[in-house]
Amino acid sequence: MHIRFDVPADPAYPGRVAAALSSVRLRRYGYIGAVLAAVGAVGFALSWGFAWGDQISSLSMAMVVAGLLSMLYSPWVRSRARRRSSHYAVEGAYDITDDNIMMRSGSESGGIAWDGVAQVRDTPEFWIVYVGRMPATVIPRRLMSTEDAETLRAYMAKRGLLQVR
Repeated sequence: MHIRFDVPADPAYPGRVAAALSSVRLRRYGYIGAVLAAVGAVGFALSWGFAWGDQISSLSMAMVVAGLLSMLYSPWVRSRARRRSSHYAVEGAYDITDDNIMMRSGSESGGIAWDGVAQVRDTPEFWIVYVGRMPATVIPRRLMSTEDAETLRAYMAKRGLLQVR
């Protein structure tokens, strides 16, 4: 297998990459926030019906506020990443072989050996490549030809790396 494609200098592209990589790490804040808000809302509702309700009313309200802030943290970070990374629009390229994924962006280049890849997650726009538990890079499917995307999908599935989200 040898797949090569270019990445144009699109100002929106780095933001989409940053949002995809950060959403993986930040998803837990939404879950934690939902649990905090739900527990706080239940506690707040229960505080009205009991004599000791005044004691937990403040705590419940704090849990609801903390939960809402936690749920809003992820979208805020993604938005900030999109804004900040739009200044990094440079041309690049990917060169993917049976052995590794080579990426070039501007004057810098780097690579990841397939042997070091722990998993690949499938998102609507990218394949997110993990080295260990950390997302290391993305492979943009929309910049590849359909045949190359299917070849790469089959290769990753054969290696047992591809996980559908």
